[in-house]
Amino acid sequence: MTLAATGGGAVVQAAGTDAWNGLRDAVARMLGGGETARGRAELERLDRTRAALHAADEGEEAERVRVAQAAVWQTRFETLLEEAGEPERERIAAELQALVDRAGMRGKTEMTHIDFRYSTFHGPVLGSGTQHNTFQS
Repeated sequence: MTLAATGGGAVVQAAGTDAWNGLRDAVARMLGGGETARGRAELERLDRTRAALHAADEGEEAERVRVAQAAVWQTRFETLLEEAGEPERERIAAELQALVDRAGMRGKTEMTHIDFRYSTFHGPVLGSGTQHNTFQS
């Protein structure tokens, strides 16, 4: 799951950079499974992702689009890994890791520090990602 999430982030991060064409082709090959028609469909999906990222206004809208597109590709990678048999899954995971490394995403995570001292919450608090809580007295 973590590798799939990082892969989704790599797709989003690479859009608009010099790494895009190589990553785009590698993702299409991986998800296309060697089938020409499926590979073309993946290329079209990737192009729509890049267009959506470029069309988004800066600020909150751009961030929502980035998060949504990363989730789309994370889901596609998770599905690919889940549907593969064990030996195939290991090969796909290695390919995905190489793709992530090539995109420069190795070990990159986004961290936000929010100080909630003296805060009171009423109702749900929404967010996504992993939360680590540290309590200090």
